[in-house]
Amino acid sequence: MKDKLTDANFPRTADNRVYHLGLRPGEIANKIITVGSPSRALTIAAHLDEEPKKFRIESERGFQTITGRYKGTPVSVISIGMGAPNMDFFVREARESITGDMVIIRLGSCGSLTHTSAPVGTVVVPKACVGITRNVDFDFGRPEDEQMNEERAYRISKPVSDDPQLHQIVVKSLENARPVGDQTVVAGHLVNASADSFYSSQGRLTSFPDHNTHLVEELLQQVDDLGTLEMETHHLYHLAKCWNHRPKISSSRSNNLNHTAPPLTTGPVRPVTLDSSPSRVNLGSPSASAPLVTVDSKIYVSAAQMVFAARTSVERDFITPERVQAIEEWGGKGVLEALIAYVIPAERLHPEKGSVWSLKDV
Repeated sequence: MKDKLTDANFPRTADNRVYHLGLRPGEIANKIITVGSPSRALTIAAHLDEEPKKFRIESERGFQTITGRYKGTPVSVISIGMGAPNMDFFVREARESITGDMVIIRLGSCGSLTHTSAPVGTVVVPKACVGITRNVDFDFGRPEDEQMNEERAYRISKPVSDDPQLHQIVVKSLENARPVGDQTVVAGHLVNASADSFYSSQGRLTSFPDHNTHLVEELLQQVDDLGTLEMETHHLYHLAKCWNHRPKISSSRSNNLNHTAPPLTTGPVRPVTLDSSPSRVNLGSPSASAPLVTVDSKIYVSAAQMVFAARTSVERDFITPERVQAIEEWGGKGVLEALIAYVIPAERLHPEKGSVWSLKDV
């Protein structure tokens, strides 16, 4: 049986872990790469420094976190699975587990909607994203031409941008990480669309009556510079924008926010530590007891997306496993270089003492 919740608003365990990621303060760094698959996380984490020994943990909800240092800078690599709901778990719970600013780069896969400008194998750093949602108020059991003056089957949001400085750093870092002679294009001028499903909201045709035959065509007509389609990046960009533009709060309320919230469950979530090294975090350490939210903190985000499939080409091209492995290898190194190149002032970083990335505690 799952732990009984005493307050379901923001579940946190008796040992101060967020409920789904299974993390507590001092186990996640301010600079983060997020990926979909655990194997991609391991590929990226292979580039981390030998010291301190990498901290690796998997929550019972399937989120995997690997924290260490890259060229001396604390970083975390977190695999979250697929879709906006998992991105939501990750961003919100990570935000509540760390003090100071956050830099997040997503390294994922996507499909190309303009195979001439983003052919299979291209790495796209989307300058902005739109969201596509299936309209549940639409009557999918009726012919679409009978509902032209009523609801639309799909809704397309306004675009939201990544951080412009981080965007340029990611593009440059990927170009520098690309092996000599590799012809992979790094495209930083395109817009991405994130759908709320893999099938209907991405225009894939199945036996369900999804009314999405012309969805891709409509997307290309409505969204300038649209190039790619996937399921997570828009939500990352959107949450960062919401956080960075949140209303200012009173000093009395900010003081309340700057303290660790009380446990909201009666028992601990039991994440699995996958390496032999135990966590160096204890509940009495500065890292674990430090304020979890800095009132004026910021979240800086961008993404690098590997084009796996050409959705609009006649051949419906698809990337080879060998090409995926190669791009993940140098692309992972490229986003790590981008992370450490983006400067966060020391006073806006989580305390190092007692953390899993602390060199003094090794």
